[in-house]
Amino acid sequence: MRVFVTGMAGFIGMHAARRLAQLGHAVAGCDSYNNYYNPALKRARAAELAKLGVMIEPFNLCDGAALKEALDRFRPTHILHLAAQAGVRYAREVPLSYIESNITGWVQLLELCKERNVRMVYASSSSVYGLSQQVPFSEEDSALKPANLYAATKRSKELIGFSYHHLYQMPMVGLRFFTVYGPWGRPDMAYYKFTKALLEEQPLTIFGDGSMQRDFTYIDDIVDGIVAALQLNVSWEILNLGGSHPYSVLELLAALEKLTGKRGLVRSEPVSSDEVKTTWADLTRSHQLLDYRPKISLEEGLGSFVDWYQERQRLETLSGEDSPIDRLSVPGNR
Repeated sequence: MRVFVTGMAGFIGMHAARRLAQLGHAVAGCDSYNNYYNPALKRARAAELAKLGVMIEPFNLCDGAALKEALDRFRPTHILHLAAQAGVRYAREVPLSYIESNITGWVQLLELCKERNVRMVYASSSSVYGLSQQVPFSEEDSALKPANLYAATKRSKELIGFSYHHLYQMPMVGLRFFTVYGPWGRPDMAYYKFTKALLEEQPLTIFGDGSMQRDFTYIDDIVDGIVAALQLNVSWEILNLGGSHPYSVLELLAALEKLTGKRGLVRSEPVSSDEVKTTWADLTRSHQLLDYRPKISLEEGLGSFVDWYQERQRLETLSGEDSPIDRLSVPGNR
């Protein structure tokens, strides 16, 4: 395969690109290096990929000329579209950035690919299930009640994708990711913020009583699903990629306390209407089509993350760099 990865300096993009390169596939990609969180973390991810000879071009998907030139030069057989504006609460502050990144950028990519012989795999999100009360979430659910703008743009992305598939016969697989975590992860995620607070013995925030549940999915399991989806020979499909085991926020915190040997200094804030109570993936279709079977337990995955976090903090201390979360620009907690 020749795989062009959008959002390649992102958390999932970096891991997916590294795996594909290690498997012997040709990989290229782009990233806008925006400042939603400290771009130093994205640059560090890019440096990891550069060790494998994988280079990231710095441009936004809405820059049609730059995107066309990159695609013409690389001539991909597959597109892995991961670029997006992430975060739930941030959408209340800058809603138009979600429209630009998650919808306009997507349409720009589709327009440039509709005449090319490429297979498309793109990232959606468990957030599309929104206010659904039926768990576990199945791909057959209606997904018509998004709880926030981020979710609405992800569901819109799926619908727009289907229209291009229908009009131009573009083969396409959408992957609904469920709360992905692990080394090199995003600093606005709860597990990252909890780890930082615990190790620094600082207060941490839990929303509500801590009973909200998320289907945490380790990054290596997600990448297994991505690689399988890129090789899937179907015309159209949407599939869940999750851990199929929801854990509460309090269970997440307890696991991190055990790993760090620290006790959390917890403060509580009201639950936002942006948030949903539970996410939980029904993996029946993913089992059937991708042979997808998550292998990494929450405890094992968090252990790998904490080890990575502590080593990165040690290296940053030696080099005098800021921690990626120290200059975090938004207060997300997903």
